[in-house]
Amino acid sequence: MPRKDAKKADGRLSFSHVFPYKDENPTELTPLVTLGIIALNVLAWLFLQGMGSEEALRTSVCQLGLIPGELLRGVPPGTPIPIGQDQLGHMLYCDRVVSAAPHWGAVLTSMFMHGGWFHLLGNMWFLWVFGNNIEDSMGHTRFVVFYLLSGVAAAATQMLVDPGSRIPMVGASGAISGVMGAYILLYPRVRVHTLITLGFFLTTVTLPAYVILGYWFVLQLLFGTVGALSGAQGGVAVWAHVGGFVAGLLLIKLFANSEYLERRRGGMLILPRDA
Repeated sequence: MPRKDAKKADGRLSFSHVFPYKDENPTELTPLVTLGIIALNVLAWLFLQGMGSEEALRTSVCQLGLIPGELLRGVPPGTPIPIGQDQLGHMLYCDRVVSAAPHWGAVLTSMFMHGGWFHLLGNMWFLWVFGNNIEDSMGHTRFVVFYLLSGVAAAATQMLVDPGSRIPMVGASGAISGVMGAYILLYPRVRVHTLITLGFFLTTVTLPAYVILGYWFVLQLLFGTVGALSGAQGGVAVWAHVGGFVAGLLLIKLFANSEYLERRRGGMLILPRDA
């Protein structure tokens, strides 16, 4: 099944030729939750999605992916569910049709499904680069809730923007967008090492987090606006990125632990001391 089959909340593609690969932001807490989320995504890919084998991938995307038109009942029950095209350009469909009973559990399960190896690896790398610091800012338990709420907000945004879509949406980067929104607010001046590719030319630069993450967010708004005006349905759920990012900006003020931030060297305190 081609990578474009399901709509993906995939931040990696939207960075185009810019790829952050590490930051200069050491942590104090062992990122147990970040590692656990990465492990769950990898295990889901290996055992539920068959490492991308055609049948297992199709089944997992169709059964566990989020279909906005199904959840919001914007598509009549019995409607076929498209998942892409074969090599000859013929449409491919799920083995099931839109159900009359919404699968609300897909809001969560879709966060752990992916459409291909690069989709998975790109998302997990972004989570590792930025997620360990956000977990460090609030602690393990709060980070679990923060991550899931960001993912739910991302899914809700995509559904509200495109309530009639019958294309399954999968991927972790709606939730990871929330992590990135929190990061740009907490650590805007932290140096992020970034790989830039221009054709055969490769180089690395070090940029402040507000530059690289701000650039990414502007791209999401641009792609989303262009897509909405043109009526095109791309393979990337950019409004999920926007919703997740904004959710991260808002939620970090509730979830960040002021004591953790105060003891971090170079941490930017955004909460009152008596919070």
